[in-house]
Amino acid sequence: MEYEDAYEEVYEIVKPKYKLFTAGPVACFPEVLAIMNIQMFSHRSKEYKIIHMDTVERLRKFLEAERGDVLLFPNSGTGIMEMCVRCGVPTGEKIIVTSIGAFGSRFRDVVESNGRKAVFLEYDPGKAVKPKDLEDTLEKNPDAKAVTITYNETSTGVLNPLPELADIVRKHEKLLFVDAVSAMGGTDIKFDEWGIDVVFGSSQKAFGVPPGLAMAAFSERFLEIAENMKEKGWYFDVSKYVKYQDKKQGTPSTPPMPQIFGLNVVLRVIEKMGGKKEWLEMYRKRSEMIRDGVRKIGLDFLAEKGYESPTITAVLTPEGVNGTEVYEAMRGRGFELAKGYGSVKEKTFRIGNMGYMRFADIQEMLQNLGEVIEELKD
Repeated sequence: MEYEDAYEEVYEIVKPKYKLFTAGPVACFPEVLAIMNIQMFSHRSKEYKIIHMDTVERLRKFLEAERGDVLLFPNSGTGIMEMCVRCGVPTGEKIIVTSIGAFGSRFRDVVESNGRKAVFLEYDPGKAVKPKDLEDTLEKNPDAKAVTITYNETSTGVLNPLPELADIVRKHEKLLFVDAVSAMGGTDIKFDEWGIDVVFGSSQKAFGVPPGLAMAAFSERFLEIAENMKEKGWYFDVSKYVKYQDKKQGTPSTPPMPQIFGLNVVLRVIEKMGGKKEWLEMYRKRSEMIRDGVRKIGLDFLAEKGYESPTITAVLTPEGVNGTEVYEAMRGRGFELAKGYGSVKEKTFRIGNMGYMRFADIQEMLQNLGEVIEELKD
């Protein structure tokens, strides 16, 4: 390289120092990093169109979304929150926002900042949305246009019972918006069967790709509403993305090409592993191994029993120990966990199991965690 010293200066700052067990961005699969090293070319070229559409079709199969459209976006998952609201619900109308943590509450902020009314159904950290509560809220608010559900709450390590909740929303004939940012790629999604209207995820979580790419599936019903929606803005107008993909096999603005190449590789890896069932079993085994190890250390979890996340575990600290202390001590040993988040920041730390990791890495992390906890308790 002609300017290798410029590379070295930056590398010294960002070079890998830790084994990652974070909430995201996560460690990337080596195959992903390799394909992302490809030199760039035009995003309007024949080659790009081929890889874009191939990625969309592979993702469609993974999400079991034969109806509607699957689209790729040059932004984070939060951008799709805004797209749901602006394209799916008229200004001034009600949206029932369910919240089991910080990211459910973010959806409320997006709803209200875009001039819609949020009917807030909130739970204490560690709890999941209960179907009966959602049913009652829908009956009290028959004029609500939509419901938001955080499938997997990253801040608390709780997995909502999405199939049951989706049944209730469908019965009341409301739109269903699902934040699956830390769920997509790590637990099952059956878009058509469950009757979801929008489900979105991000590249930097369970797919193990660098950040910068969001992906989502949209129902025919939602897209029909969006086509006729007024004042939906420009950048997050989903109709524009549908038309560009149909006519030009791409996106209206420049896509994050390396991330799309990486996602395509991951979807091929899933296929070569034996398909979605085998891939999701890998995630189940990882999370089970972490929870078993944490129990042996003598610690408990924030998530209520039966609703544990398959991609991230929020661990309760022992009496007198701060979650940040655990995080810093593990960092000192070469392991990057995740700090507690939101209202439970002080009393928890989180262990992510998304992206690229080996079972031997999990064992090593748990061994060190046990030692750290004993040191901090003394």
